[in-house]
Amino acid sequence: MNGQDVSGPVEHLVPPPPGDGPYGGAVYDAVTYALRPGFRPLLLDLTVPVGLAGPPPVVIWVHGGAFLSGDRRFLPDTLRPGSVPRALLAAGLATATIDYRLSGEALFPAQLDDVLAAWEYLHTYRQQLNIDTGRLGLWGESAGAMLAALAGLAVAPGSGPVLPQAGAVVCWYPPTDLLGPDLSPEATDSPEALLLGGAPASLPALAGRASAVANVRAGAPPFLLVHGDADPFVPASQSRALHDALRKAGNDSTLRLVPDAGHCFTGFDDPDSLIREAVAFLVERLAP
Repeated sequence: MNGQDVSGPVEHLVPPPPGDGPYGGAVYDAVTYALRPGFRPLLLDLTVPVGLAGPPPVVIWVHGGAFLSGDRRFLPDTLRPGSVPRALLAAGLATATIDYRLSGEALFPAQLDDVLAAWEYLHTYRQQLNIDTGRLGLWGESAGAMLAALAGLAVAPGSGPVLPQAGAVVCWYPPTDLLGPDLSPEATDSPEALLLGGAPASLPALAGRASAVANVRAGAPPFLLVHGDADPFVPASQSRALHDALRKAGNDSTLRLVPDAGHCFTGFDDPDSLIREAVAFLVERLAP
């Protein structure tokens, strides 16, 4: 399927009334956004600022975990619990944290389909949820950053009736080129191979679909790419490759390399500054 062919949310998935959140705002907790036959229900949590003049922009947070693990409710251990949604809420942005099928449950492109389905759910019910999905950002880390990048590139202006284009994409240490030699594309036991169902080099067409660098187009949303320059798991060259491809196509892309930081920014003593940088980028790009 392409990024536009996501089935609409069904009537019985109408969101419930919100409750009060731990950081303020209205919270829609454990909302089922998609039902996939044979799989668990897919859930999202949405926190919406209250008391604003109009519906706020919304940012979809996509968790990492090497496509093998992870949970919408938990940030990497290098970040303070709740620090991302708290910072977004304080800046007047709604936050949707989403689950998606892991590689032990389904192979790619199921994960991208799920991100797009969550996006469509939010857009379909934007009035009930009091959010402005015409000003939507995507923010992911690691595996989730790869999915955020692919989702941001999949939805182009005027390419279909389902979704408006994203206004901004933030990618923290993403794999962007599954056929790049720095990700060992011949390996059969890597997270990328388990995602695809075989070594990326043996599945070049599918690996290309899963590689943001192969899906760059003119008119893409603005990107902020942040990567530790000592990342041993996803080399910083992966972010640089996407940055260079975006700039070559005439797009707005900012690359920030964090000195001596590893994966999840291990070894960097001020991760809150990276959250502030990402939130400021989203606020600026999602402004009316």
